[in-house]
Amino acid sequence: MTKFAPSSTTQKHLWPDEHGRYGEFGGKFVPETLMYALDELETAYKEAQADPTFTAELDALRKNYVGRETPLYFASRLTEHLGGAKVYFKREDLAHTGAHKINNALGQCLLAKRMGKKRIIAETGAGQHGVATATACALLGLDCVVYMGAEDIERQKLNVFRMRLLGSEVVSVKSGSKTLKDAINDALRDWVTTVGDSHYVLGTVHGPHPFPMICRDFQSVIGKEARRQILDAEGRLPNTLIACVGGGSNAIGLFYEFVGDEDVAMIGVEAGGRAITPGEHAARFDGGHYGMLHGAISYVLQDDAGQIGSTHSVSAGLDYASVGPEHAYFHKSGRVKYTHASDEAALAAFQTCSKLEGIIPALESSHAIAHAIEVVPTMAKDDIVIVNMSGRGDKDVTQAARLIMPDEEI
Repeated sequence: MTKFAPSSTTQKHLWPDEHGRYGEFGGKFVPETLMYALDELETAYKEAQADPTFTAELDALRKNYVGRETPLYFASRLTEHLGGAKVYFKREDLAHTGAHKINNALGQCLLAKRMGKKRIIAETGAGQHGVATATACALLGLDCVVYMGAEDIERQKLNVFRMRLLGSEVVSVKSGSKTLKDAINDALRDWVTTVGDSHYVLGTVHGPHPFPMICRDFQSVIGKEARRQILDAEGRLPNTLIACVGGGSNAIGLFYEFVGDEDVAMIGVEAGGRAITPGEHAARFDGGHYGMLHGAISYVLQDDAGQIGSTHSVSAGLDYASVGPEHAYFHKSGRVKYTHASDEAALAAFQTCSKLEGIIPALESSHAIAHAIEVVPTMAKDDIVIVNMSGRGDKDVTQAARLIMPDEEI
């Protein structure tokens, strides 16, 4: 008899609470100038969610512009190679702009236009959120400025050109570690001084409330589709979900629809970098502590004096010193298991997936694939694993080639 599990939408936990908290995590810790903007944003978001016109426009753009729903693909050759559970990829790499980031960027830009905000601010690490926001702004006729760390600009030159081609200004951030943390710092500084006509499209499930909630809700389309698709394909829910975790938006997007399904295990994979020693990784749950960064309480890589630590990852998109507060809550509650994959393992997975499936994954997604390569062989052949293919690897091939073939001329 085929078993169809009820949707967990009727079983959702109640987070965030009225204070924007996920248990002891989250909240809203920003300059007074931004408190009004955040309250205005939360009110506008709730009104938009209740407005059929807004949801109909977003749904139409998701279908006809983004290309949703994205496929749930059975990775048969990788499954055969690993010799364990069936492996499916949720193909967010096939969404317009090449990653899941468009889900949130498009939703927030539509919301900003509804609010009368004509200027959009964004930050980006790997460049995918910057490209997605620049794309949404081009579509909707909004001005866009993207803050990006100087180191990430060097690693992601293709995405920098794409953003500029789309009509956005890209600002190189040369302070601090010159990566995502510093780009967010400068984006927030901009917003403080331009809050009257600007909206900050924060790209992940971090930051002050209501950003983690808004980004989660726009990204939850991933899990809603995946749930329906796996029931169609297999007649039951998966045993395990695996996704990489930087700030955490693609992982929450996949996980959230399955939160109430206790038999579905969820694994978030952080950046293990070169080693789990200070400055050599971005694994917040292995090396971080309870703290605050960018307006929210979560796990943060910091020293004993509370100074934010430096990070490293082969992937620019996972190279961040904190993690979304809802992930912190899931970690503390035990609902989600968090682990990490090293640079070396991610690069190996990058090559394995490309050779076996003809799919070049983003280096971010390669961390999730690396963990799947580790655990799938230990699972039963009738088990089912869904890996979120959060983005495509076009943006990473030059950097990967330098690391994989250092003696070859690129």
